[in-house]
Amino acid sequence: MLIVQKYGGTSVANVERIKAVADRVSRTAQQGNRVVVVVSAMSGETDKLIGLAHQVSSTPNEREMDLLLSSGERVTSALTAMAIEEKGHKAMALTGRQMGIITDTVHTKAKIEKITGERAKRALDEGYVLVIAGFQGITEGEDVTTLGRGGSDLSAVAIASALGADLCEIYTDVDGVYTTDPNIVPGARKLQKISFEEMLELASLGAKVLQTRSVEFAMKYGVPIVVRSSFNDNPGTLVTKEDEEMEKVVVSGVAYDKNQAKITVTGVPDKPGIAAKMFKGIADASIIVDMIVQNVSSDGRFADISFTVPRTDSKKALQLTEEIARELGATGVTLRDDIAKISIVGVGMRTHSGVAAQMFETLARHGINIIMISTSEIKVSCIIELKYTELAVRVLHDTFGLAEAE
Repeated sequence: MLIVQKYGGTSVANVERIKAVADRVSRTAQQGNRVVVVVSAMSGETDKLIGLAHQVSSTPNEREMDLLLSSGERVTSALTAMAIEEKGHKAMALTGRQMGIITDTVHTKAKIEKITGERAKRALDEGYVLVIAGFQGITEGEDVTTLGRGGSDLSAVAIASALGADLCEIYTDVDGVYTTDPNIVPGARKLQKISFEEMLELASLGAKVLQTRSVEFAMKYGVPIVVRSSFNDNPGTLVTKEDEEMEKVVVSGVAYDKNQAKITVTGVPDKPGIAAKMFKGIADASIIVDMIVQNVSSDGRFADISFTVPRTDSKKALQLTEEIARELGATGVTLRDDIAKISIVGVGMRTHSGVAAQMFETLARHGINIIMISTSEIKVSCIIELKYTELAVRVLHDTFGLAEAE
């Protein structure tokens, strides 16, 4: 088998951890597998580099930032390759460039366009264990790029796809995907398997186990992922194509996201093109809008539009919205950032009715007011007051019986 293993920052945090990773890789290779390892920078290293950049410049150039930040993963890949050689295997460290990861030209959050991988294929045929620096690539014009936060997950899945790997194992500091955050609900249960779609929803709704783009990539190219802990040998969670068994489970998980803010524009003239104008301005600033609710006045002349954005972008979004609102002749703009998003996810929702009603009843019973609602085929999300986040997670986890054995 050809196995791609990705190790995150906490898994390679120091020399002892890197040696432990080398042990695991060695065991995998001894079982007759060909192994490609993808590593992140050592824990805290990326933040340290960002700190250095801001000491020399108030607004560091993004091209130079990418060159700087890519060094963290290069350090880890070289050290890991050395540690694997100590175990008696031939090992070779490669940068994103040497791996042939070609990206677009958007610095600090580049998208992968293709992976040539010729050098890697030759090295695998020659019996090498490969250690690839994650989170980075190169443009056609030979500039170094990075793939954004969590980009090493994306590197691993893309490399697994390009090399035709049988499995992509993502090693992290948790031993799988849980029904919810075990820090909030100690009785949360580890899932044996979950569909790509459910994982994508959970990842985009705040579950921090896998980067959203890596799940999208895995779903598109059918790369099975196993999420495992690098600190023990427990079986992990398989993220794979949906099967009939999965549909029997109505709700698979509860996610929450505290990085939320709500902007409301009041007294917007209700005529065609207004919403388009407002949201185009926000999109042009690369701010992601999540939920949108519009209420039209009884006489049909004016509307109130509310929408949510990441709290980290809220000040920038507010400033833009105020400018757009003035142009449109709206009467006011308000920002509220004491909110959180709580969501239930499950492919079984497609074939079971009354799930949303059950969620709303549970929140109401515990005195939790719903500010906004958004639904899709396999999820229901509610915006609630921030102070009720943990309570909402616990009562919904309980209502849908997620702690019970499968």
